[in-house]
Amino acid sequence: MAKAYWIAHIDVDDPDGYKAYVSKSTAAVQAFGGRHIVRGGKSEGREGTLRARHAVVEFPDYDAAVRCYQSDLYQEALGIRRRYSQGDLVIVEGIDG
Repeated sequence: MAKAYWIAHIDVDDPDGYKAYVSKSTAAVQAFGGRHIVRGGKSEGREGTLRARHAVVEFPDYDAAVRCYQSDLYQEALGIRRRYSQGDLVIVEGIDG
């Protein structure tokens, strides 16, 4: 079964306020078997318009990635993120094998 990923691009407006999102979203991701494989770090834009911060979260499968996003636990975190940042997030299924 193919893994699935959240790929997020974020501009943080308030780094101190954003810390609460990081804590709550990590708990949600872990509850659905996910793990961060990219979270911030050095990056270099090569094409298009990019945001300042990037994250990739790996889940065991597409269903787990979607259920996590829809969960009350993550929706609570998302409410915090929206107060302190602007972002884009896509859920995508990986290649099987």
